[in-house]
Amino acid sequence: MAGSCYWSENYNNKLKIIMANLYCTATYAGKGFYTHWDRHDFYLAAEPGDVWIVGDNSKGAAWINRVGGTAKTKAEAQAIVDGIIETAQARWDALPEAERNPDNCRPGKYTLP
Repeated sequence: MAGSCYWSENYNNKLKIIMANLYCTATYAGKGFYTHWDRHDFYLAAEPGDVWIVGDNSKGAAWINRVGGTAKTKAEAQAIVDGIIETAQARWDALPEAERNPDNCRPGKYTLP
């Protein structure tokens, strides 16, 4: 069971090596929140807690302003994500053993890129 639960940290460590990032919180607003061209112009990834990781360039910064995002430091963004994951861990830990689905492992913390 534990062998399949480590993808996030390995995946994010690869991203950290190749790019600089901005961090913000913004509430997803559906269609048009980001476009194909946004994804073409800068890196964009959603994380728990309405945290967004945005490629550090002028178009990424403009996107944060366009969607009404609130800039965060990496440490602030990490704290938000950690809080969401800790809540999910507590929920998972509170489940009776019989209700724990072996295909869904306990949520694990990871480091943002």
